[in-house]
Amino acid sequence: MIGLLVFSDDLTKYDFGSDHPMAPGRVTNTISLARQLGVLDRLRIVPPREIDLELLQTVHTPDYIAAVQRAEPDYRYGLGTSDNPVFPEMHEIAAWVTMASAEAARRVWTGDVQRACNISGGLHHAMPSATSGFCVYNDVAVAIRWLLDNGCDRVGYVDVDVHHGDGVQAIFYDEPRVMTISLHETPAYLFPGTGFPNEIGGRGAEGTAVNVALPPGTTDADWLRAFHAVVPQVLRVHKPTVLVTQHGCDSHRQDPLADLNLSLDGQRASYLALASLADELCAGRWVSTGGGGYSVRNVVPRAWTHLLAIVSGQPVDPSTPVPASWRAEIGESAPLTMSDGNDAGFRPFESGFTPHSRVDQAILATRQAVFPELGLDPSL
Repeated sequence: MIGLLVFSDDLTKYDFGSDHPMAPGRVTNTISLARQLGVLDRLRIVPPREIDLELLQTVHTPDYIAAVQRAEPDYRYGLGTSDNPVFPEMHEIAAWVTMASAEAARRVWTGDVQRACNISGGLHHAMPSATSGFCVYNDVAVAIRWLLDNGCDRVGYVDVDVHHGDGVQAIFYDEPRVMTISLHETPAYLFPGTGFPNEIGGRGAEGTAVNVALPPGTTDADWLRAFHAVVPQVLRVHKPTVLVTQHGCDSHRQDPLADLNLSLDGQRASYLALASLADELCAGRWVSTGGGGYSVRNVVPRAWTHLLAIVSGQPVDPSTPVPASWRAEIGESAPLTMSDGNDAGFRPFESGFTPHSRVDQAILATRQAVFPELGLDPSL
């Protein structure tokens, strides 16, 4: 088996409460669907490693970790807000999620597997000393730090969540060994208010932060046009040893918290493209995580089941019927197939710039900001 899933029931307990959008059903519904479609049979499944405070402290400050362990409201650290309420065993559960991503990274780096996934992870907003955007510990950043500390030369991080991957970018903004790439809805309209094209990396790391800020309403064809106009080119210059990806599926048109207009088919196309880039540039070494996504019945389980199937090396055909038994679990609104019926085709940016297109303007802004730093020509 080329693919591995880090999972245990503990990872389903990340729960801010019944009225919070970060519902644990995101993970449990995914695992159920993936199991019933036979996807889990094609993956090795291992539990997360034991909680390691020293590993957490490679990204998070001791005082912040201590505040999370207390599980009491403390606004100095962003704890107890409506976005980030405290809950029992907050530290332990968030730490398990983080250990799962670190274990995925370890398994890939040591050559145990080529691909490893933690769908409960992708908590990309957490800062070294603060919780933010439903994220307590930044599991992705801890996994990347572990890779660097254990001999990995360069990491490429690609974030396709609808929200900017601000925590990961901030943590590695001055680190030239890590390229952070985020495609997201423009911060002019959406949390966290960062991720403009002119955020390109700190002194000595210019060109290693790459931000594609897309307008509300962006469709599959335009999103994929933007992805392919930027991501492969910058990664090929960076030459990552390992590819780490975050797969928030809140860019979907049914997601209640954002305004992009992607379908499940467009999202699946991005997963396949990232798998291909890992094969091309990293000898197949690919660490993937979940992320945002708040249509917990109709979208998230199908999107992440597609991701897990791609990690396994055997993608699920979009026309595959959703099992009747799973639909019975979800209810009458459950989708019938693993597709939204969309064509994931797109017109390459290199075929011609459209001046009045806000998507093309966003693409060009990113290329003009970053490409010269990498020795690339931003023009067509």
